[in-house]
Amino acid sequence: MSGISELDQITRAASGDRAAQAALVNRNMPIVFRVAYRMLQDRAEAEDVTQETFLRAWKALPDWQPKAKFSTWACTVALNLCRDRLRKKKPVLMDELPERVDPELRPDESLESQQALQRIDEKIAALPERQREALTLCALEGMTNIEAAATMDVSVRALESLLARARRSLRAGLGADMAGER
Repeated sequence: MSGISELDQITRAASGDRAAQAALVNRNMPIVFRVAYRMLQDRAEAEDVTQETFLRAWKALPDWQPKAKFSTWACTVALNLCRDRLRKKKPVLMDELPERVDPELRPDESLESQQALQRIDEKIAALPERQREALTLCALEGMTNIEAAATMDVSVRALESLLARARRSLRAGLGADMAGER
């Protein structure tokens, strides 16, 4: 299936070709999951969003209009599902924050490296939702500004503004952490 164009693959998947459907899922599931995980900070929720994204994709495939890449469209669906879940989520008050284990960390990484990554993840999670989305899509998932803007349904200029504010906030937050360690 690797030599087949995305549009042809979508057409085949829409007509029920299981191999084409599997190829679309295999190619696009990792980015959809990573975006959902970054937004929700919960593996089970991210898995649910990923599954719902592909369920919606199969329903929409017969009417597919290739205005954007399939991955861009899938990330848009995933972001919307994440936004819905975040709006419905009520804050849980705890005396102590649970220790978060990042599924991407390897056991051989040093404790210091893990702590630095955790601080960065915490700072990203603390960003306003739209800034976190922009940063996740561009810096962490490697989308171009045009793709990320289309995914978020904003202009490229608005996306660049969100990215600039997110990066400024991260630098300030991480800088404050570094100054506090001295």
